[in-house]
Amino acid sequence: MNFSSKLLENAVNEVSQLPGIGKRTALRLVLHLLKQPKTQTYQLSNALTNLVDDIKLCKKCHNISDVAICDICANPSRNSEIICVVEDVRDVMAIENTAQFKGLYHVLGGKISPIEGIGPQNLTIDSLIEKVKEGTIKEIIFALSSTIEGDTTNFYIFKQLEQFKVKTSTIARGIAVGDELEYADEITLGRSIVNRIPFEKSL
Repeated sequence: MNFSSKLLENAVNEVSQLPGIGKRTALRLVLHLLKQPKTQTYQLSNALTNLVDDIKLCKKCHNISDVAICDICANPSRNSEIICVVEDVRDVMAIENTAQFKGLYHVLGGKISPIEGIGPQNLTIDSLIEKVKEGTIKEIIFALSSTIEGDTTNFYIFKQLEQFKVKTSTIARGIAVGDELEYADEITLGRSIVNRIPFEKSL
């Protein structure tokens, strides 16, 4: 792809590094931004800069937040005895959209995947175990995607929790095997949360 401007080429190269964005799509987006009023592009730039500079991870659940403790963890009406374990913030948003879950979350930050070099030590599993050790958690719900990596992560955490008196369950398989949680429709996902089953029965 030949560029008439080095500035344009640099912008396209940066945008094309985003997931699912090829060089042609990146070029279209950059040219679109050039056609917009400068104030609009500056607002986008400032929003991204503020995101990178000011975003935080909740100290309790590791969800993305503007403050040290996210709104979900800080909400006294949530059931703090039930923890839903998810891969990332997109899954929290997906489950929250169902309005079927009133407990708290624990964001792992990924799934165990030896091929990608991601082991248990790269996730927030240790802090989840520490929560359970405190003795106030009554149930852990595994809500990872039904992939090999998701099932491996579920089983690893399950084995770590066996020594504690805590109920473990997994969302019902209304979610197709191999599907990512964030792409499930709200009704199916909501029913999967409500109709969760003991984790041992899913093995």
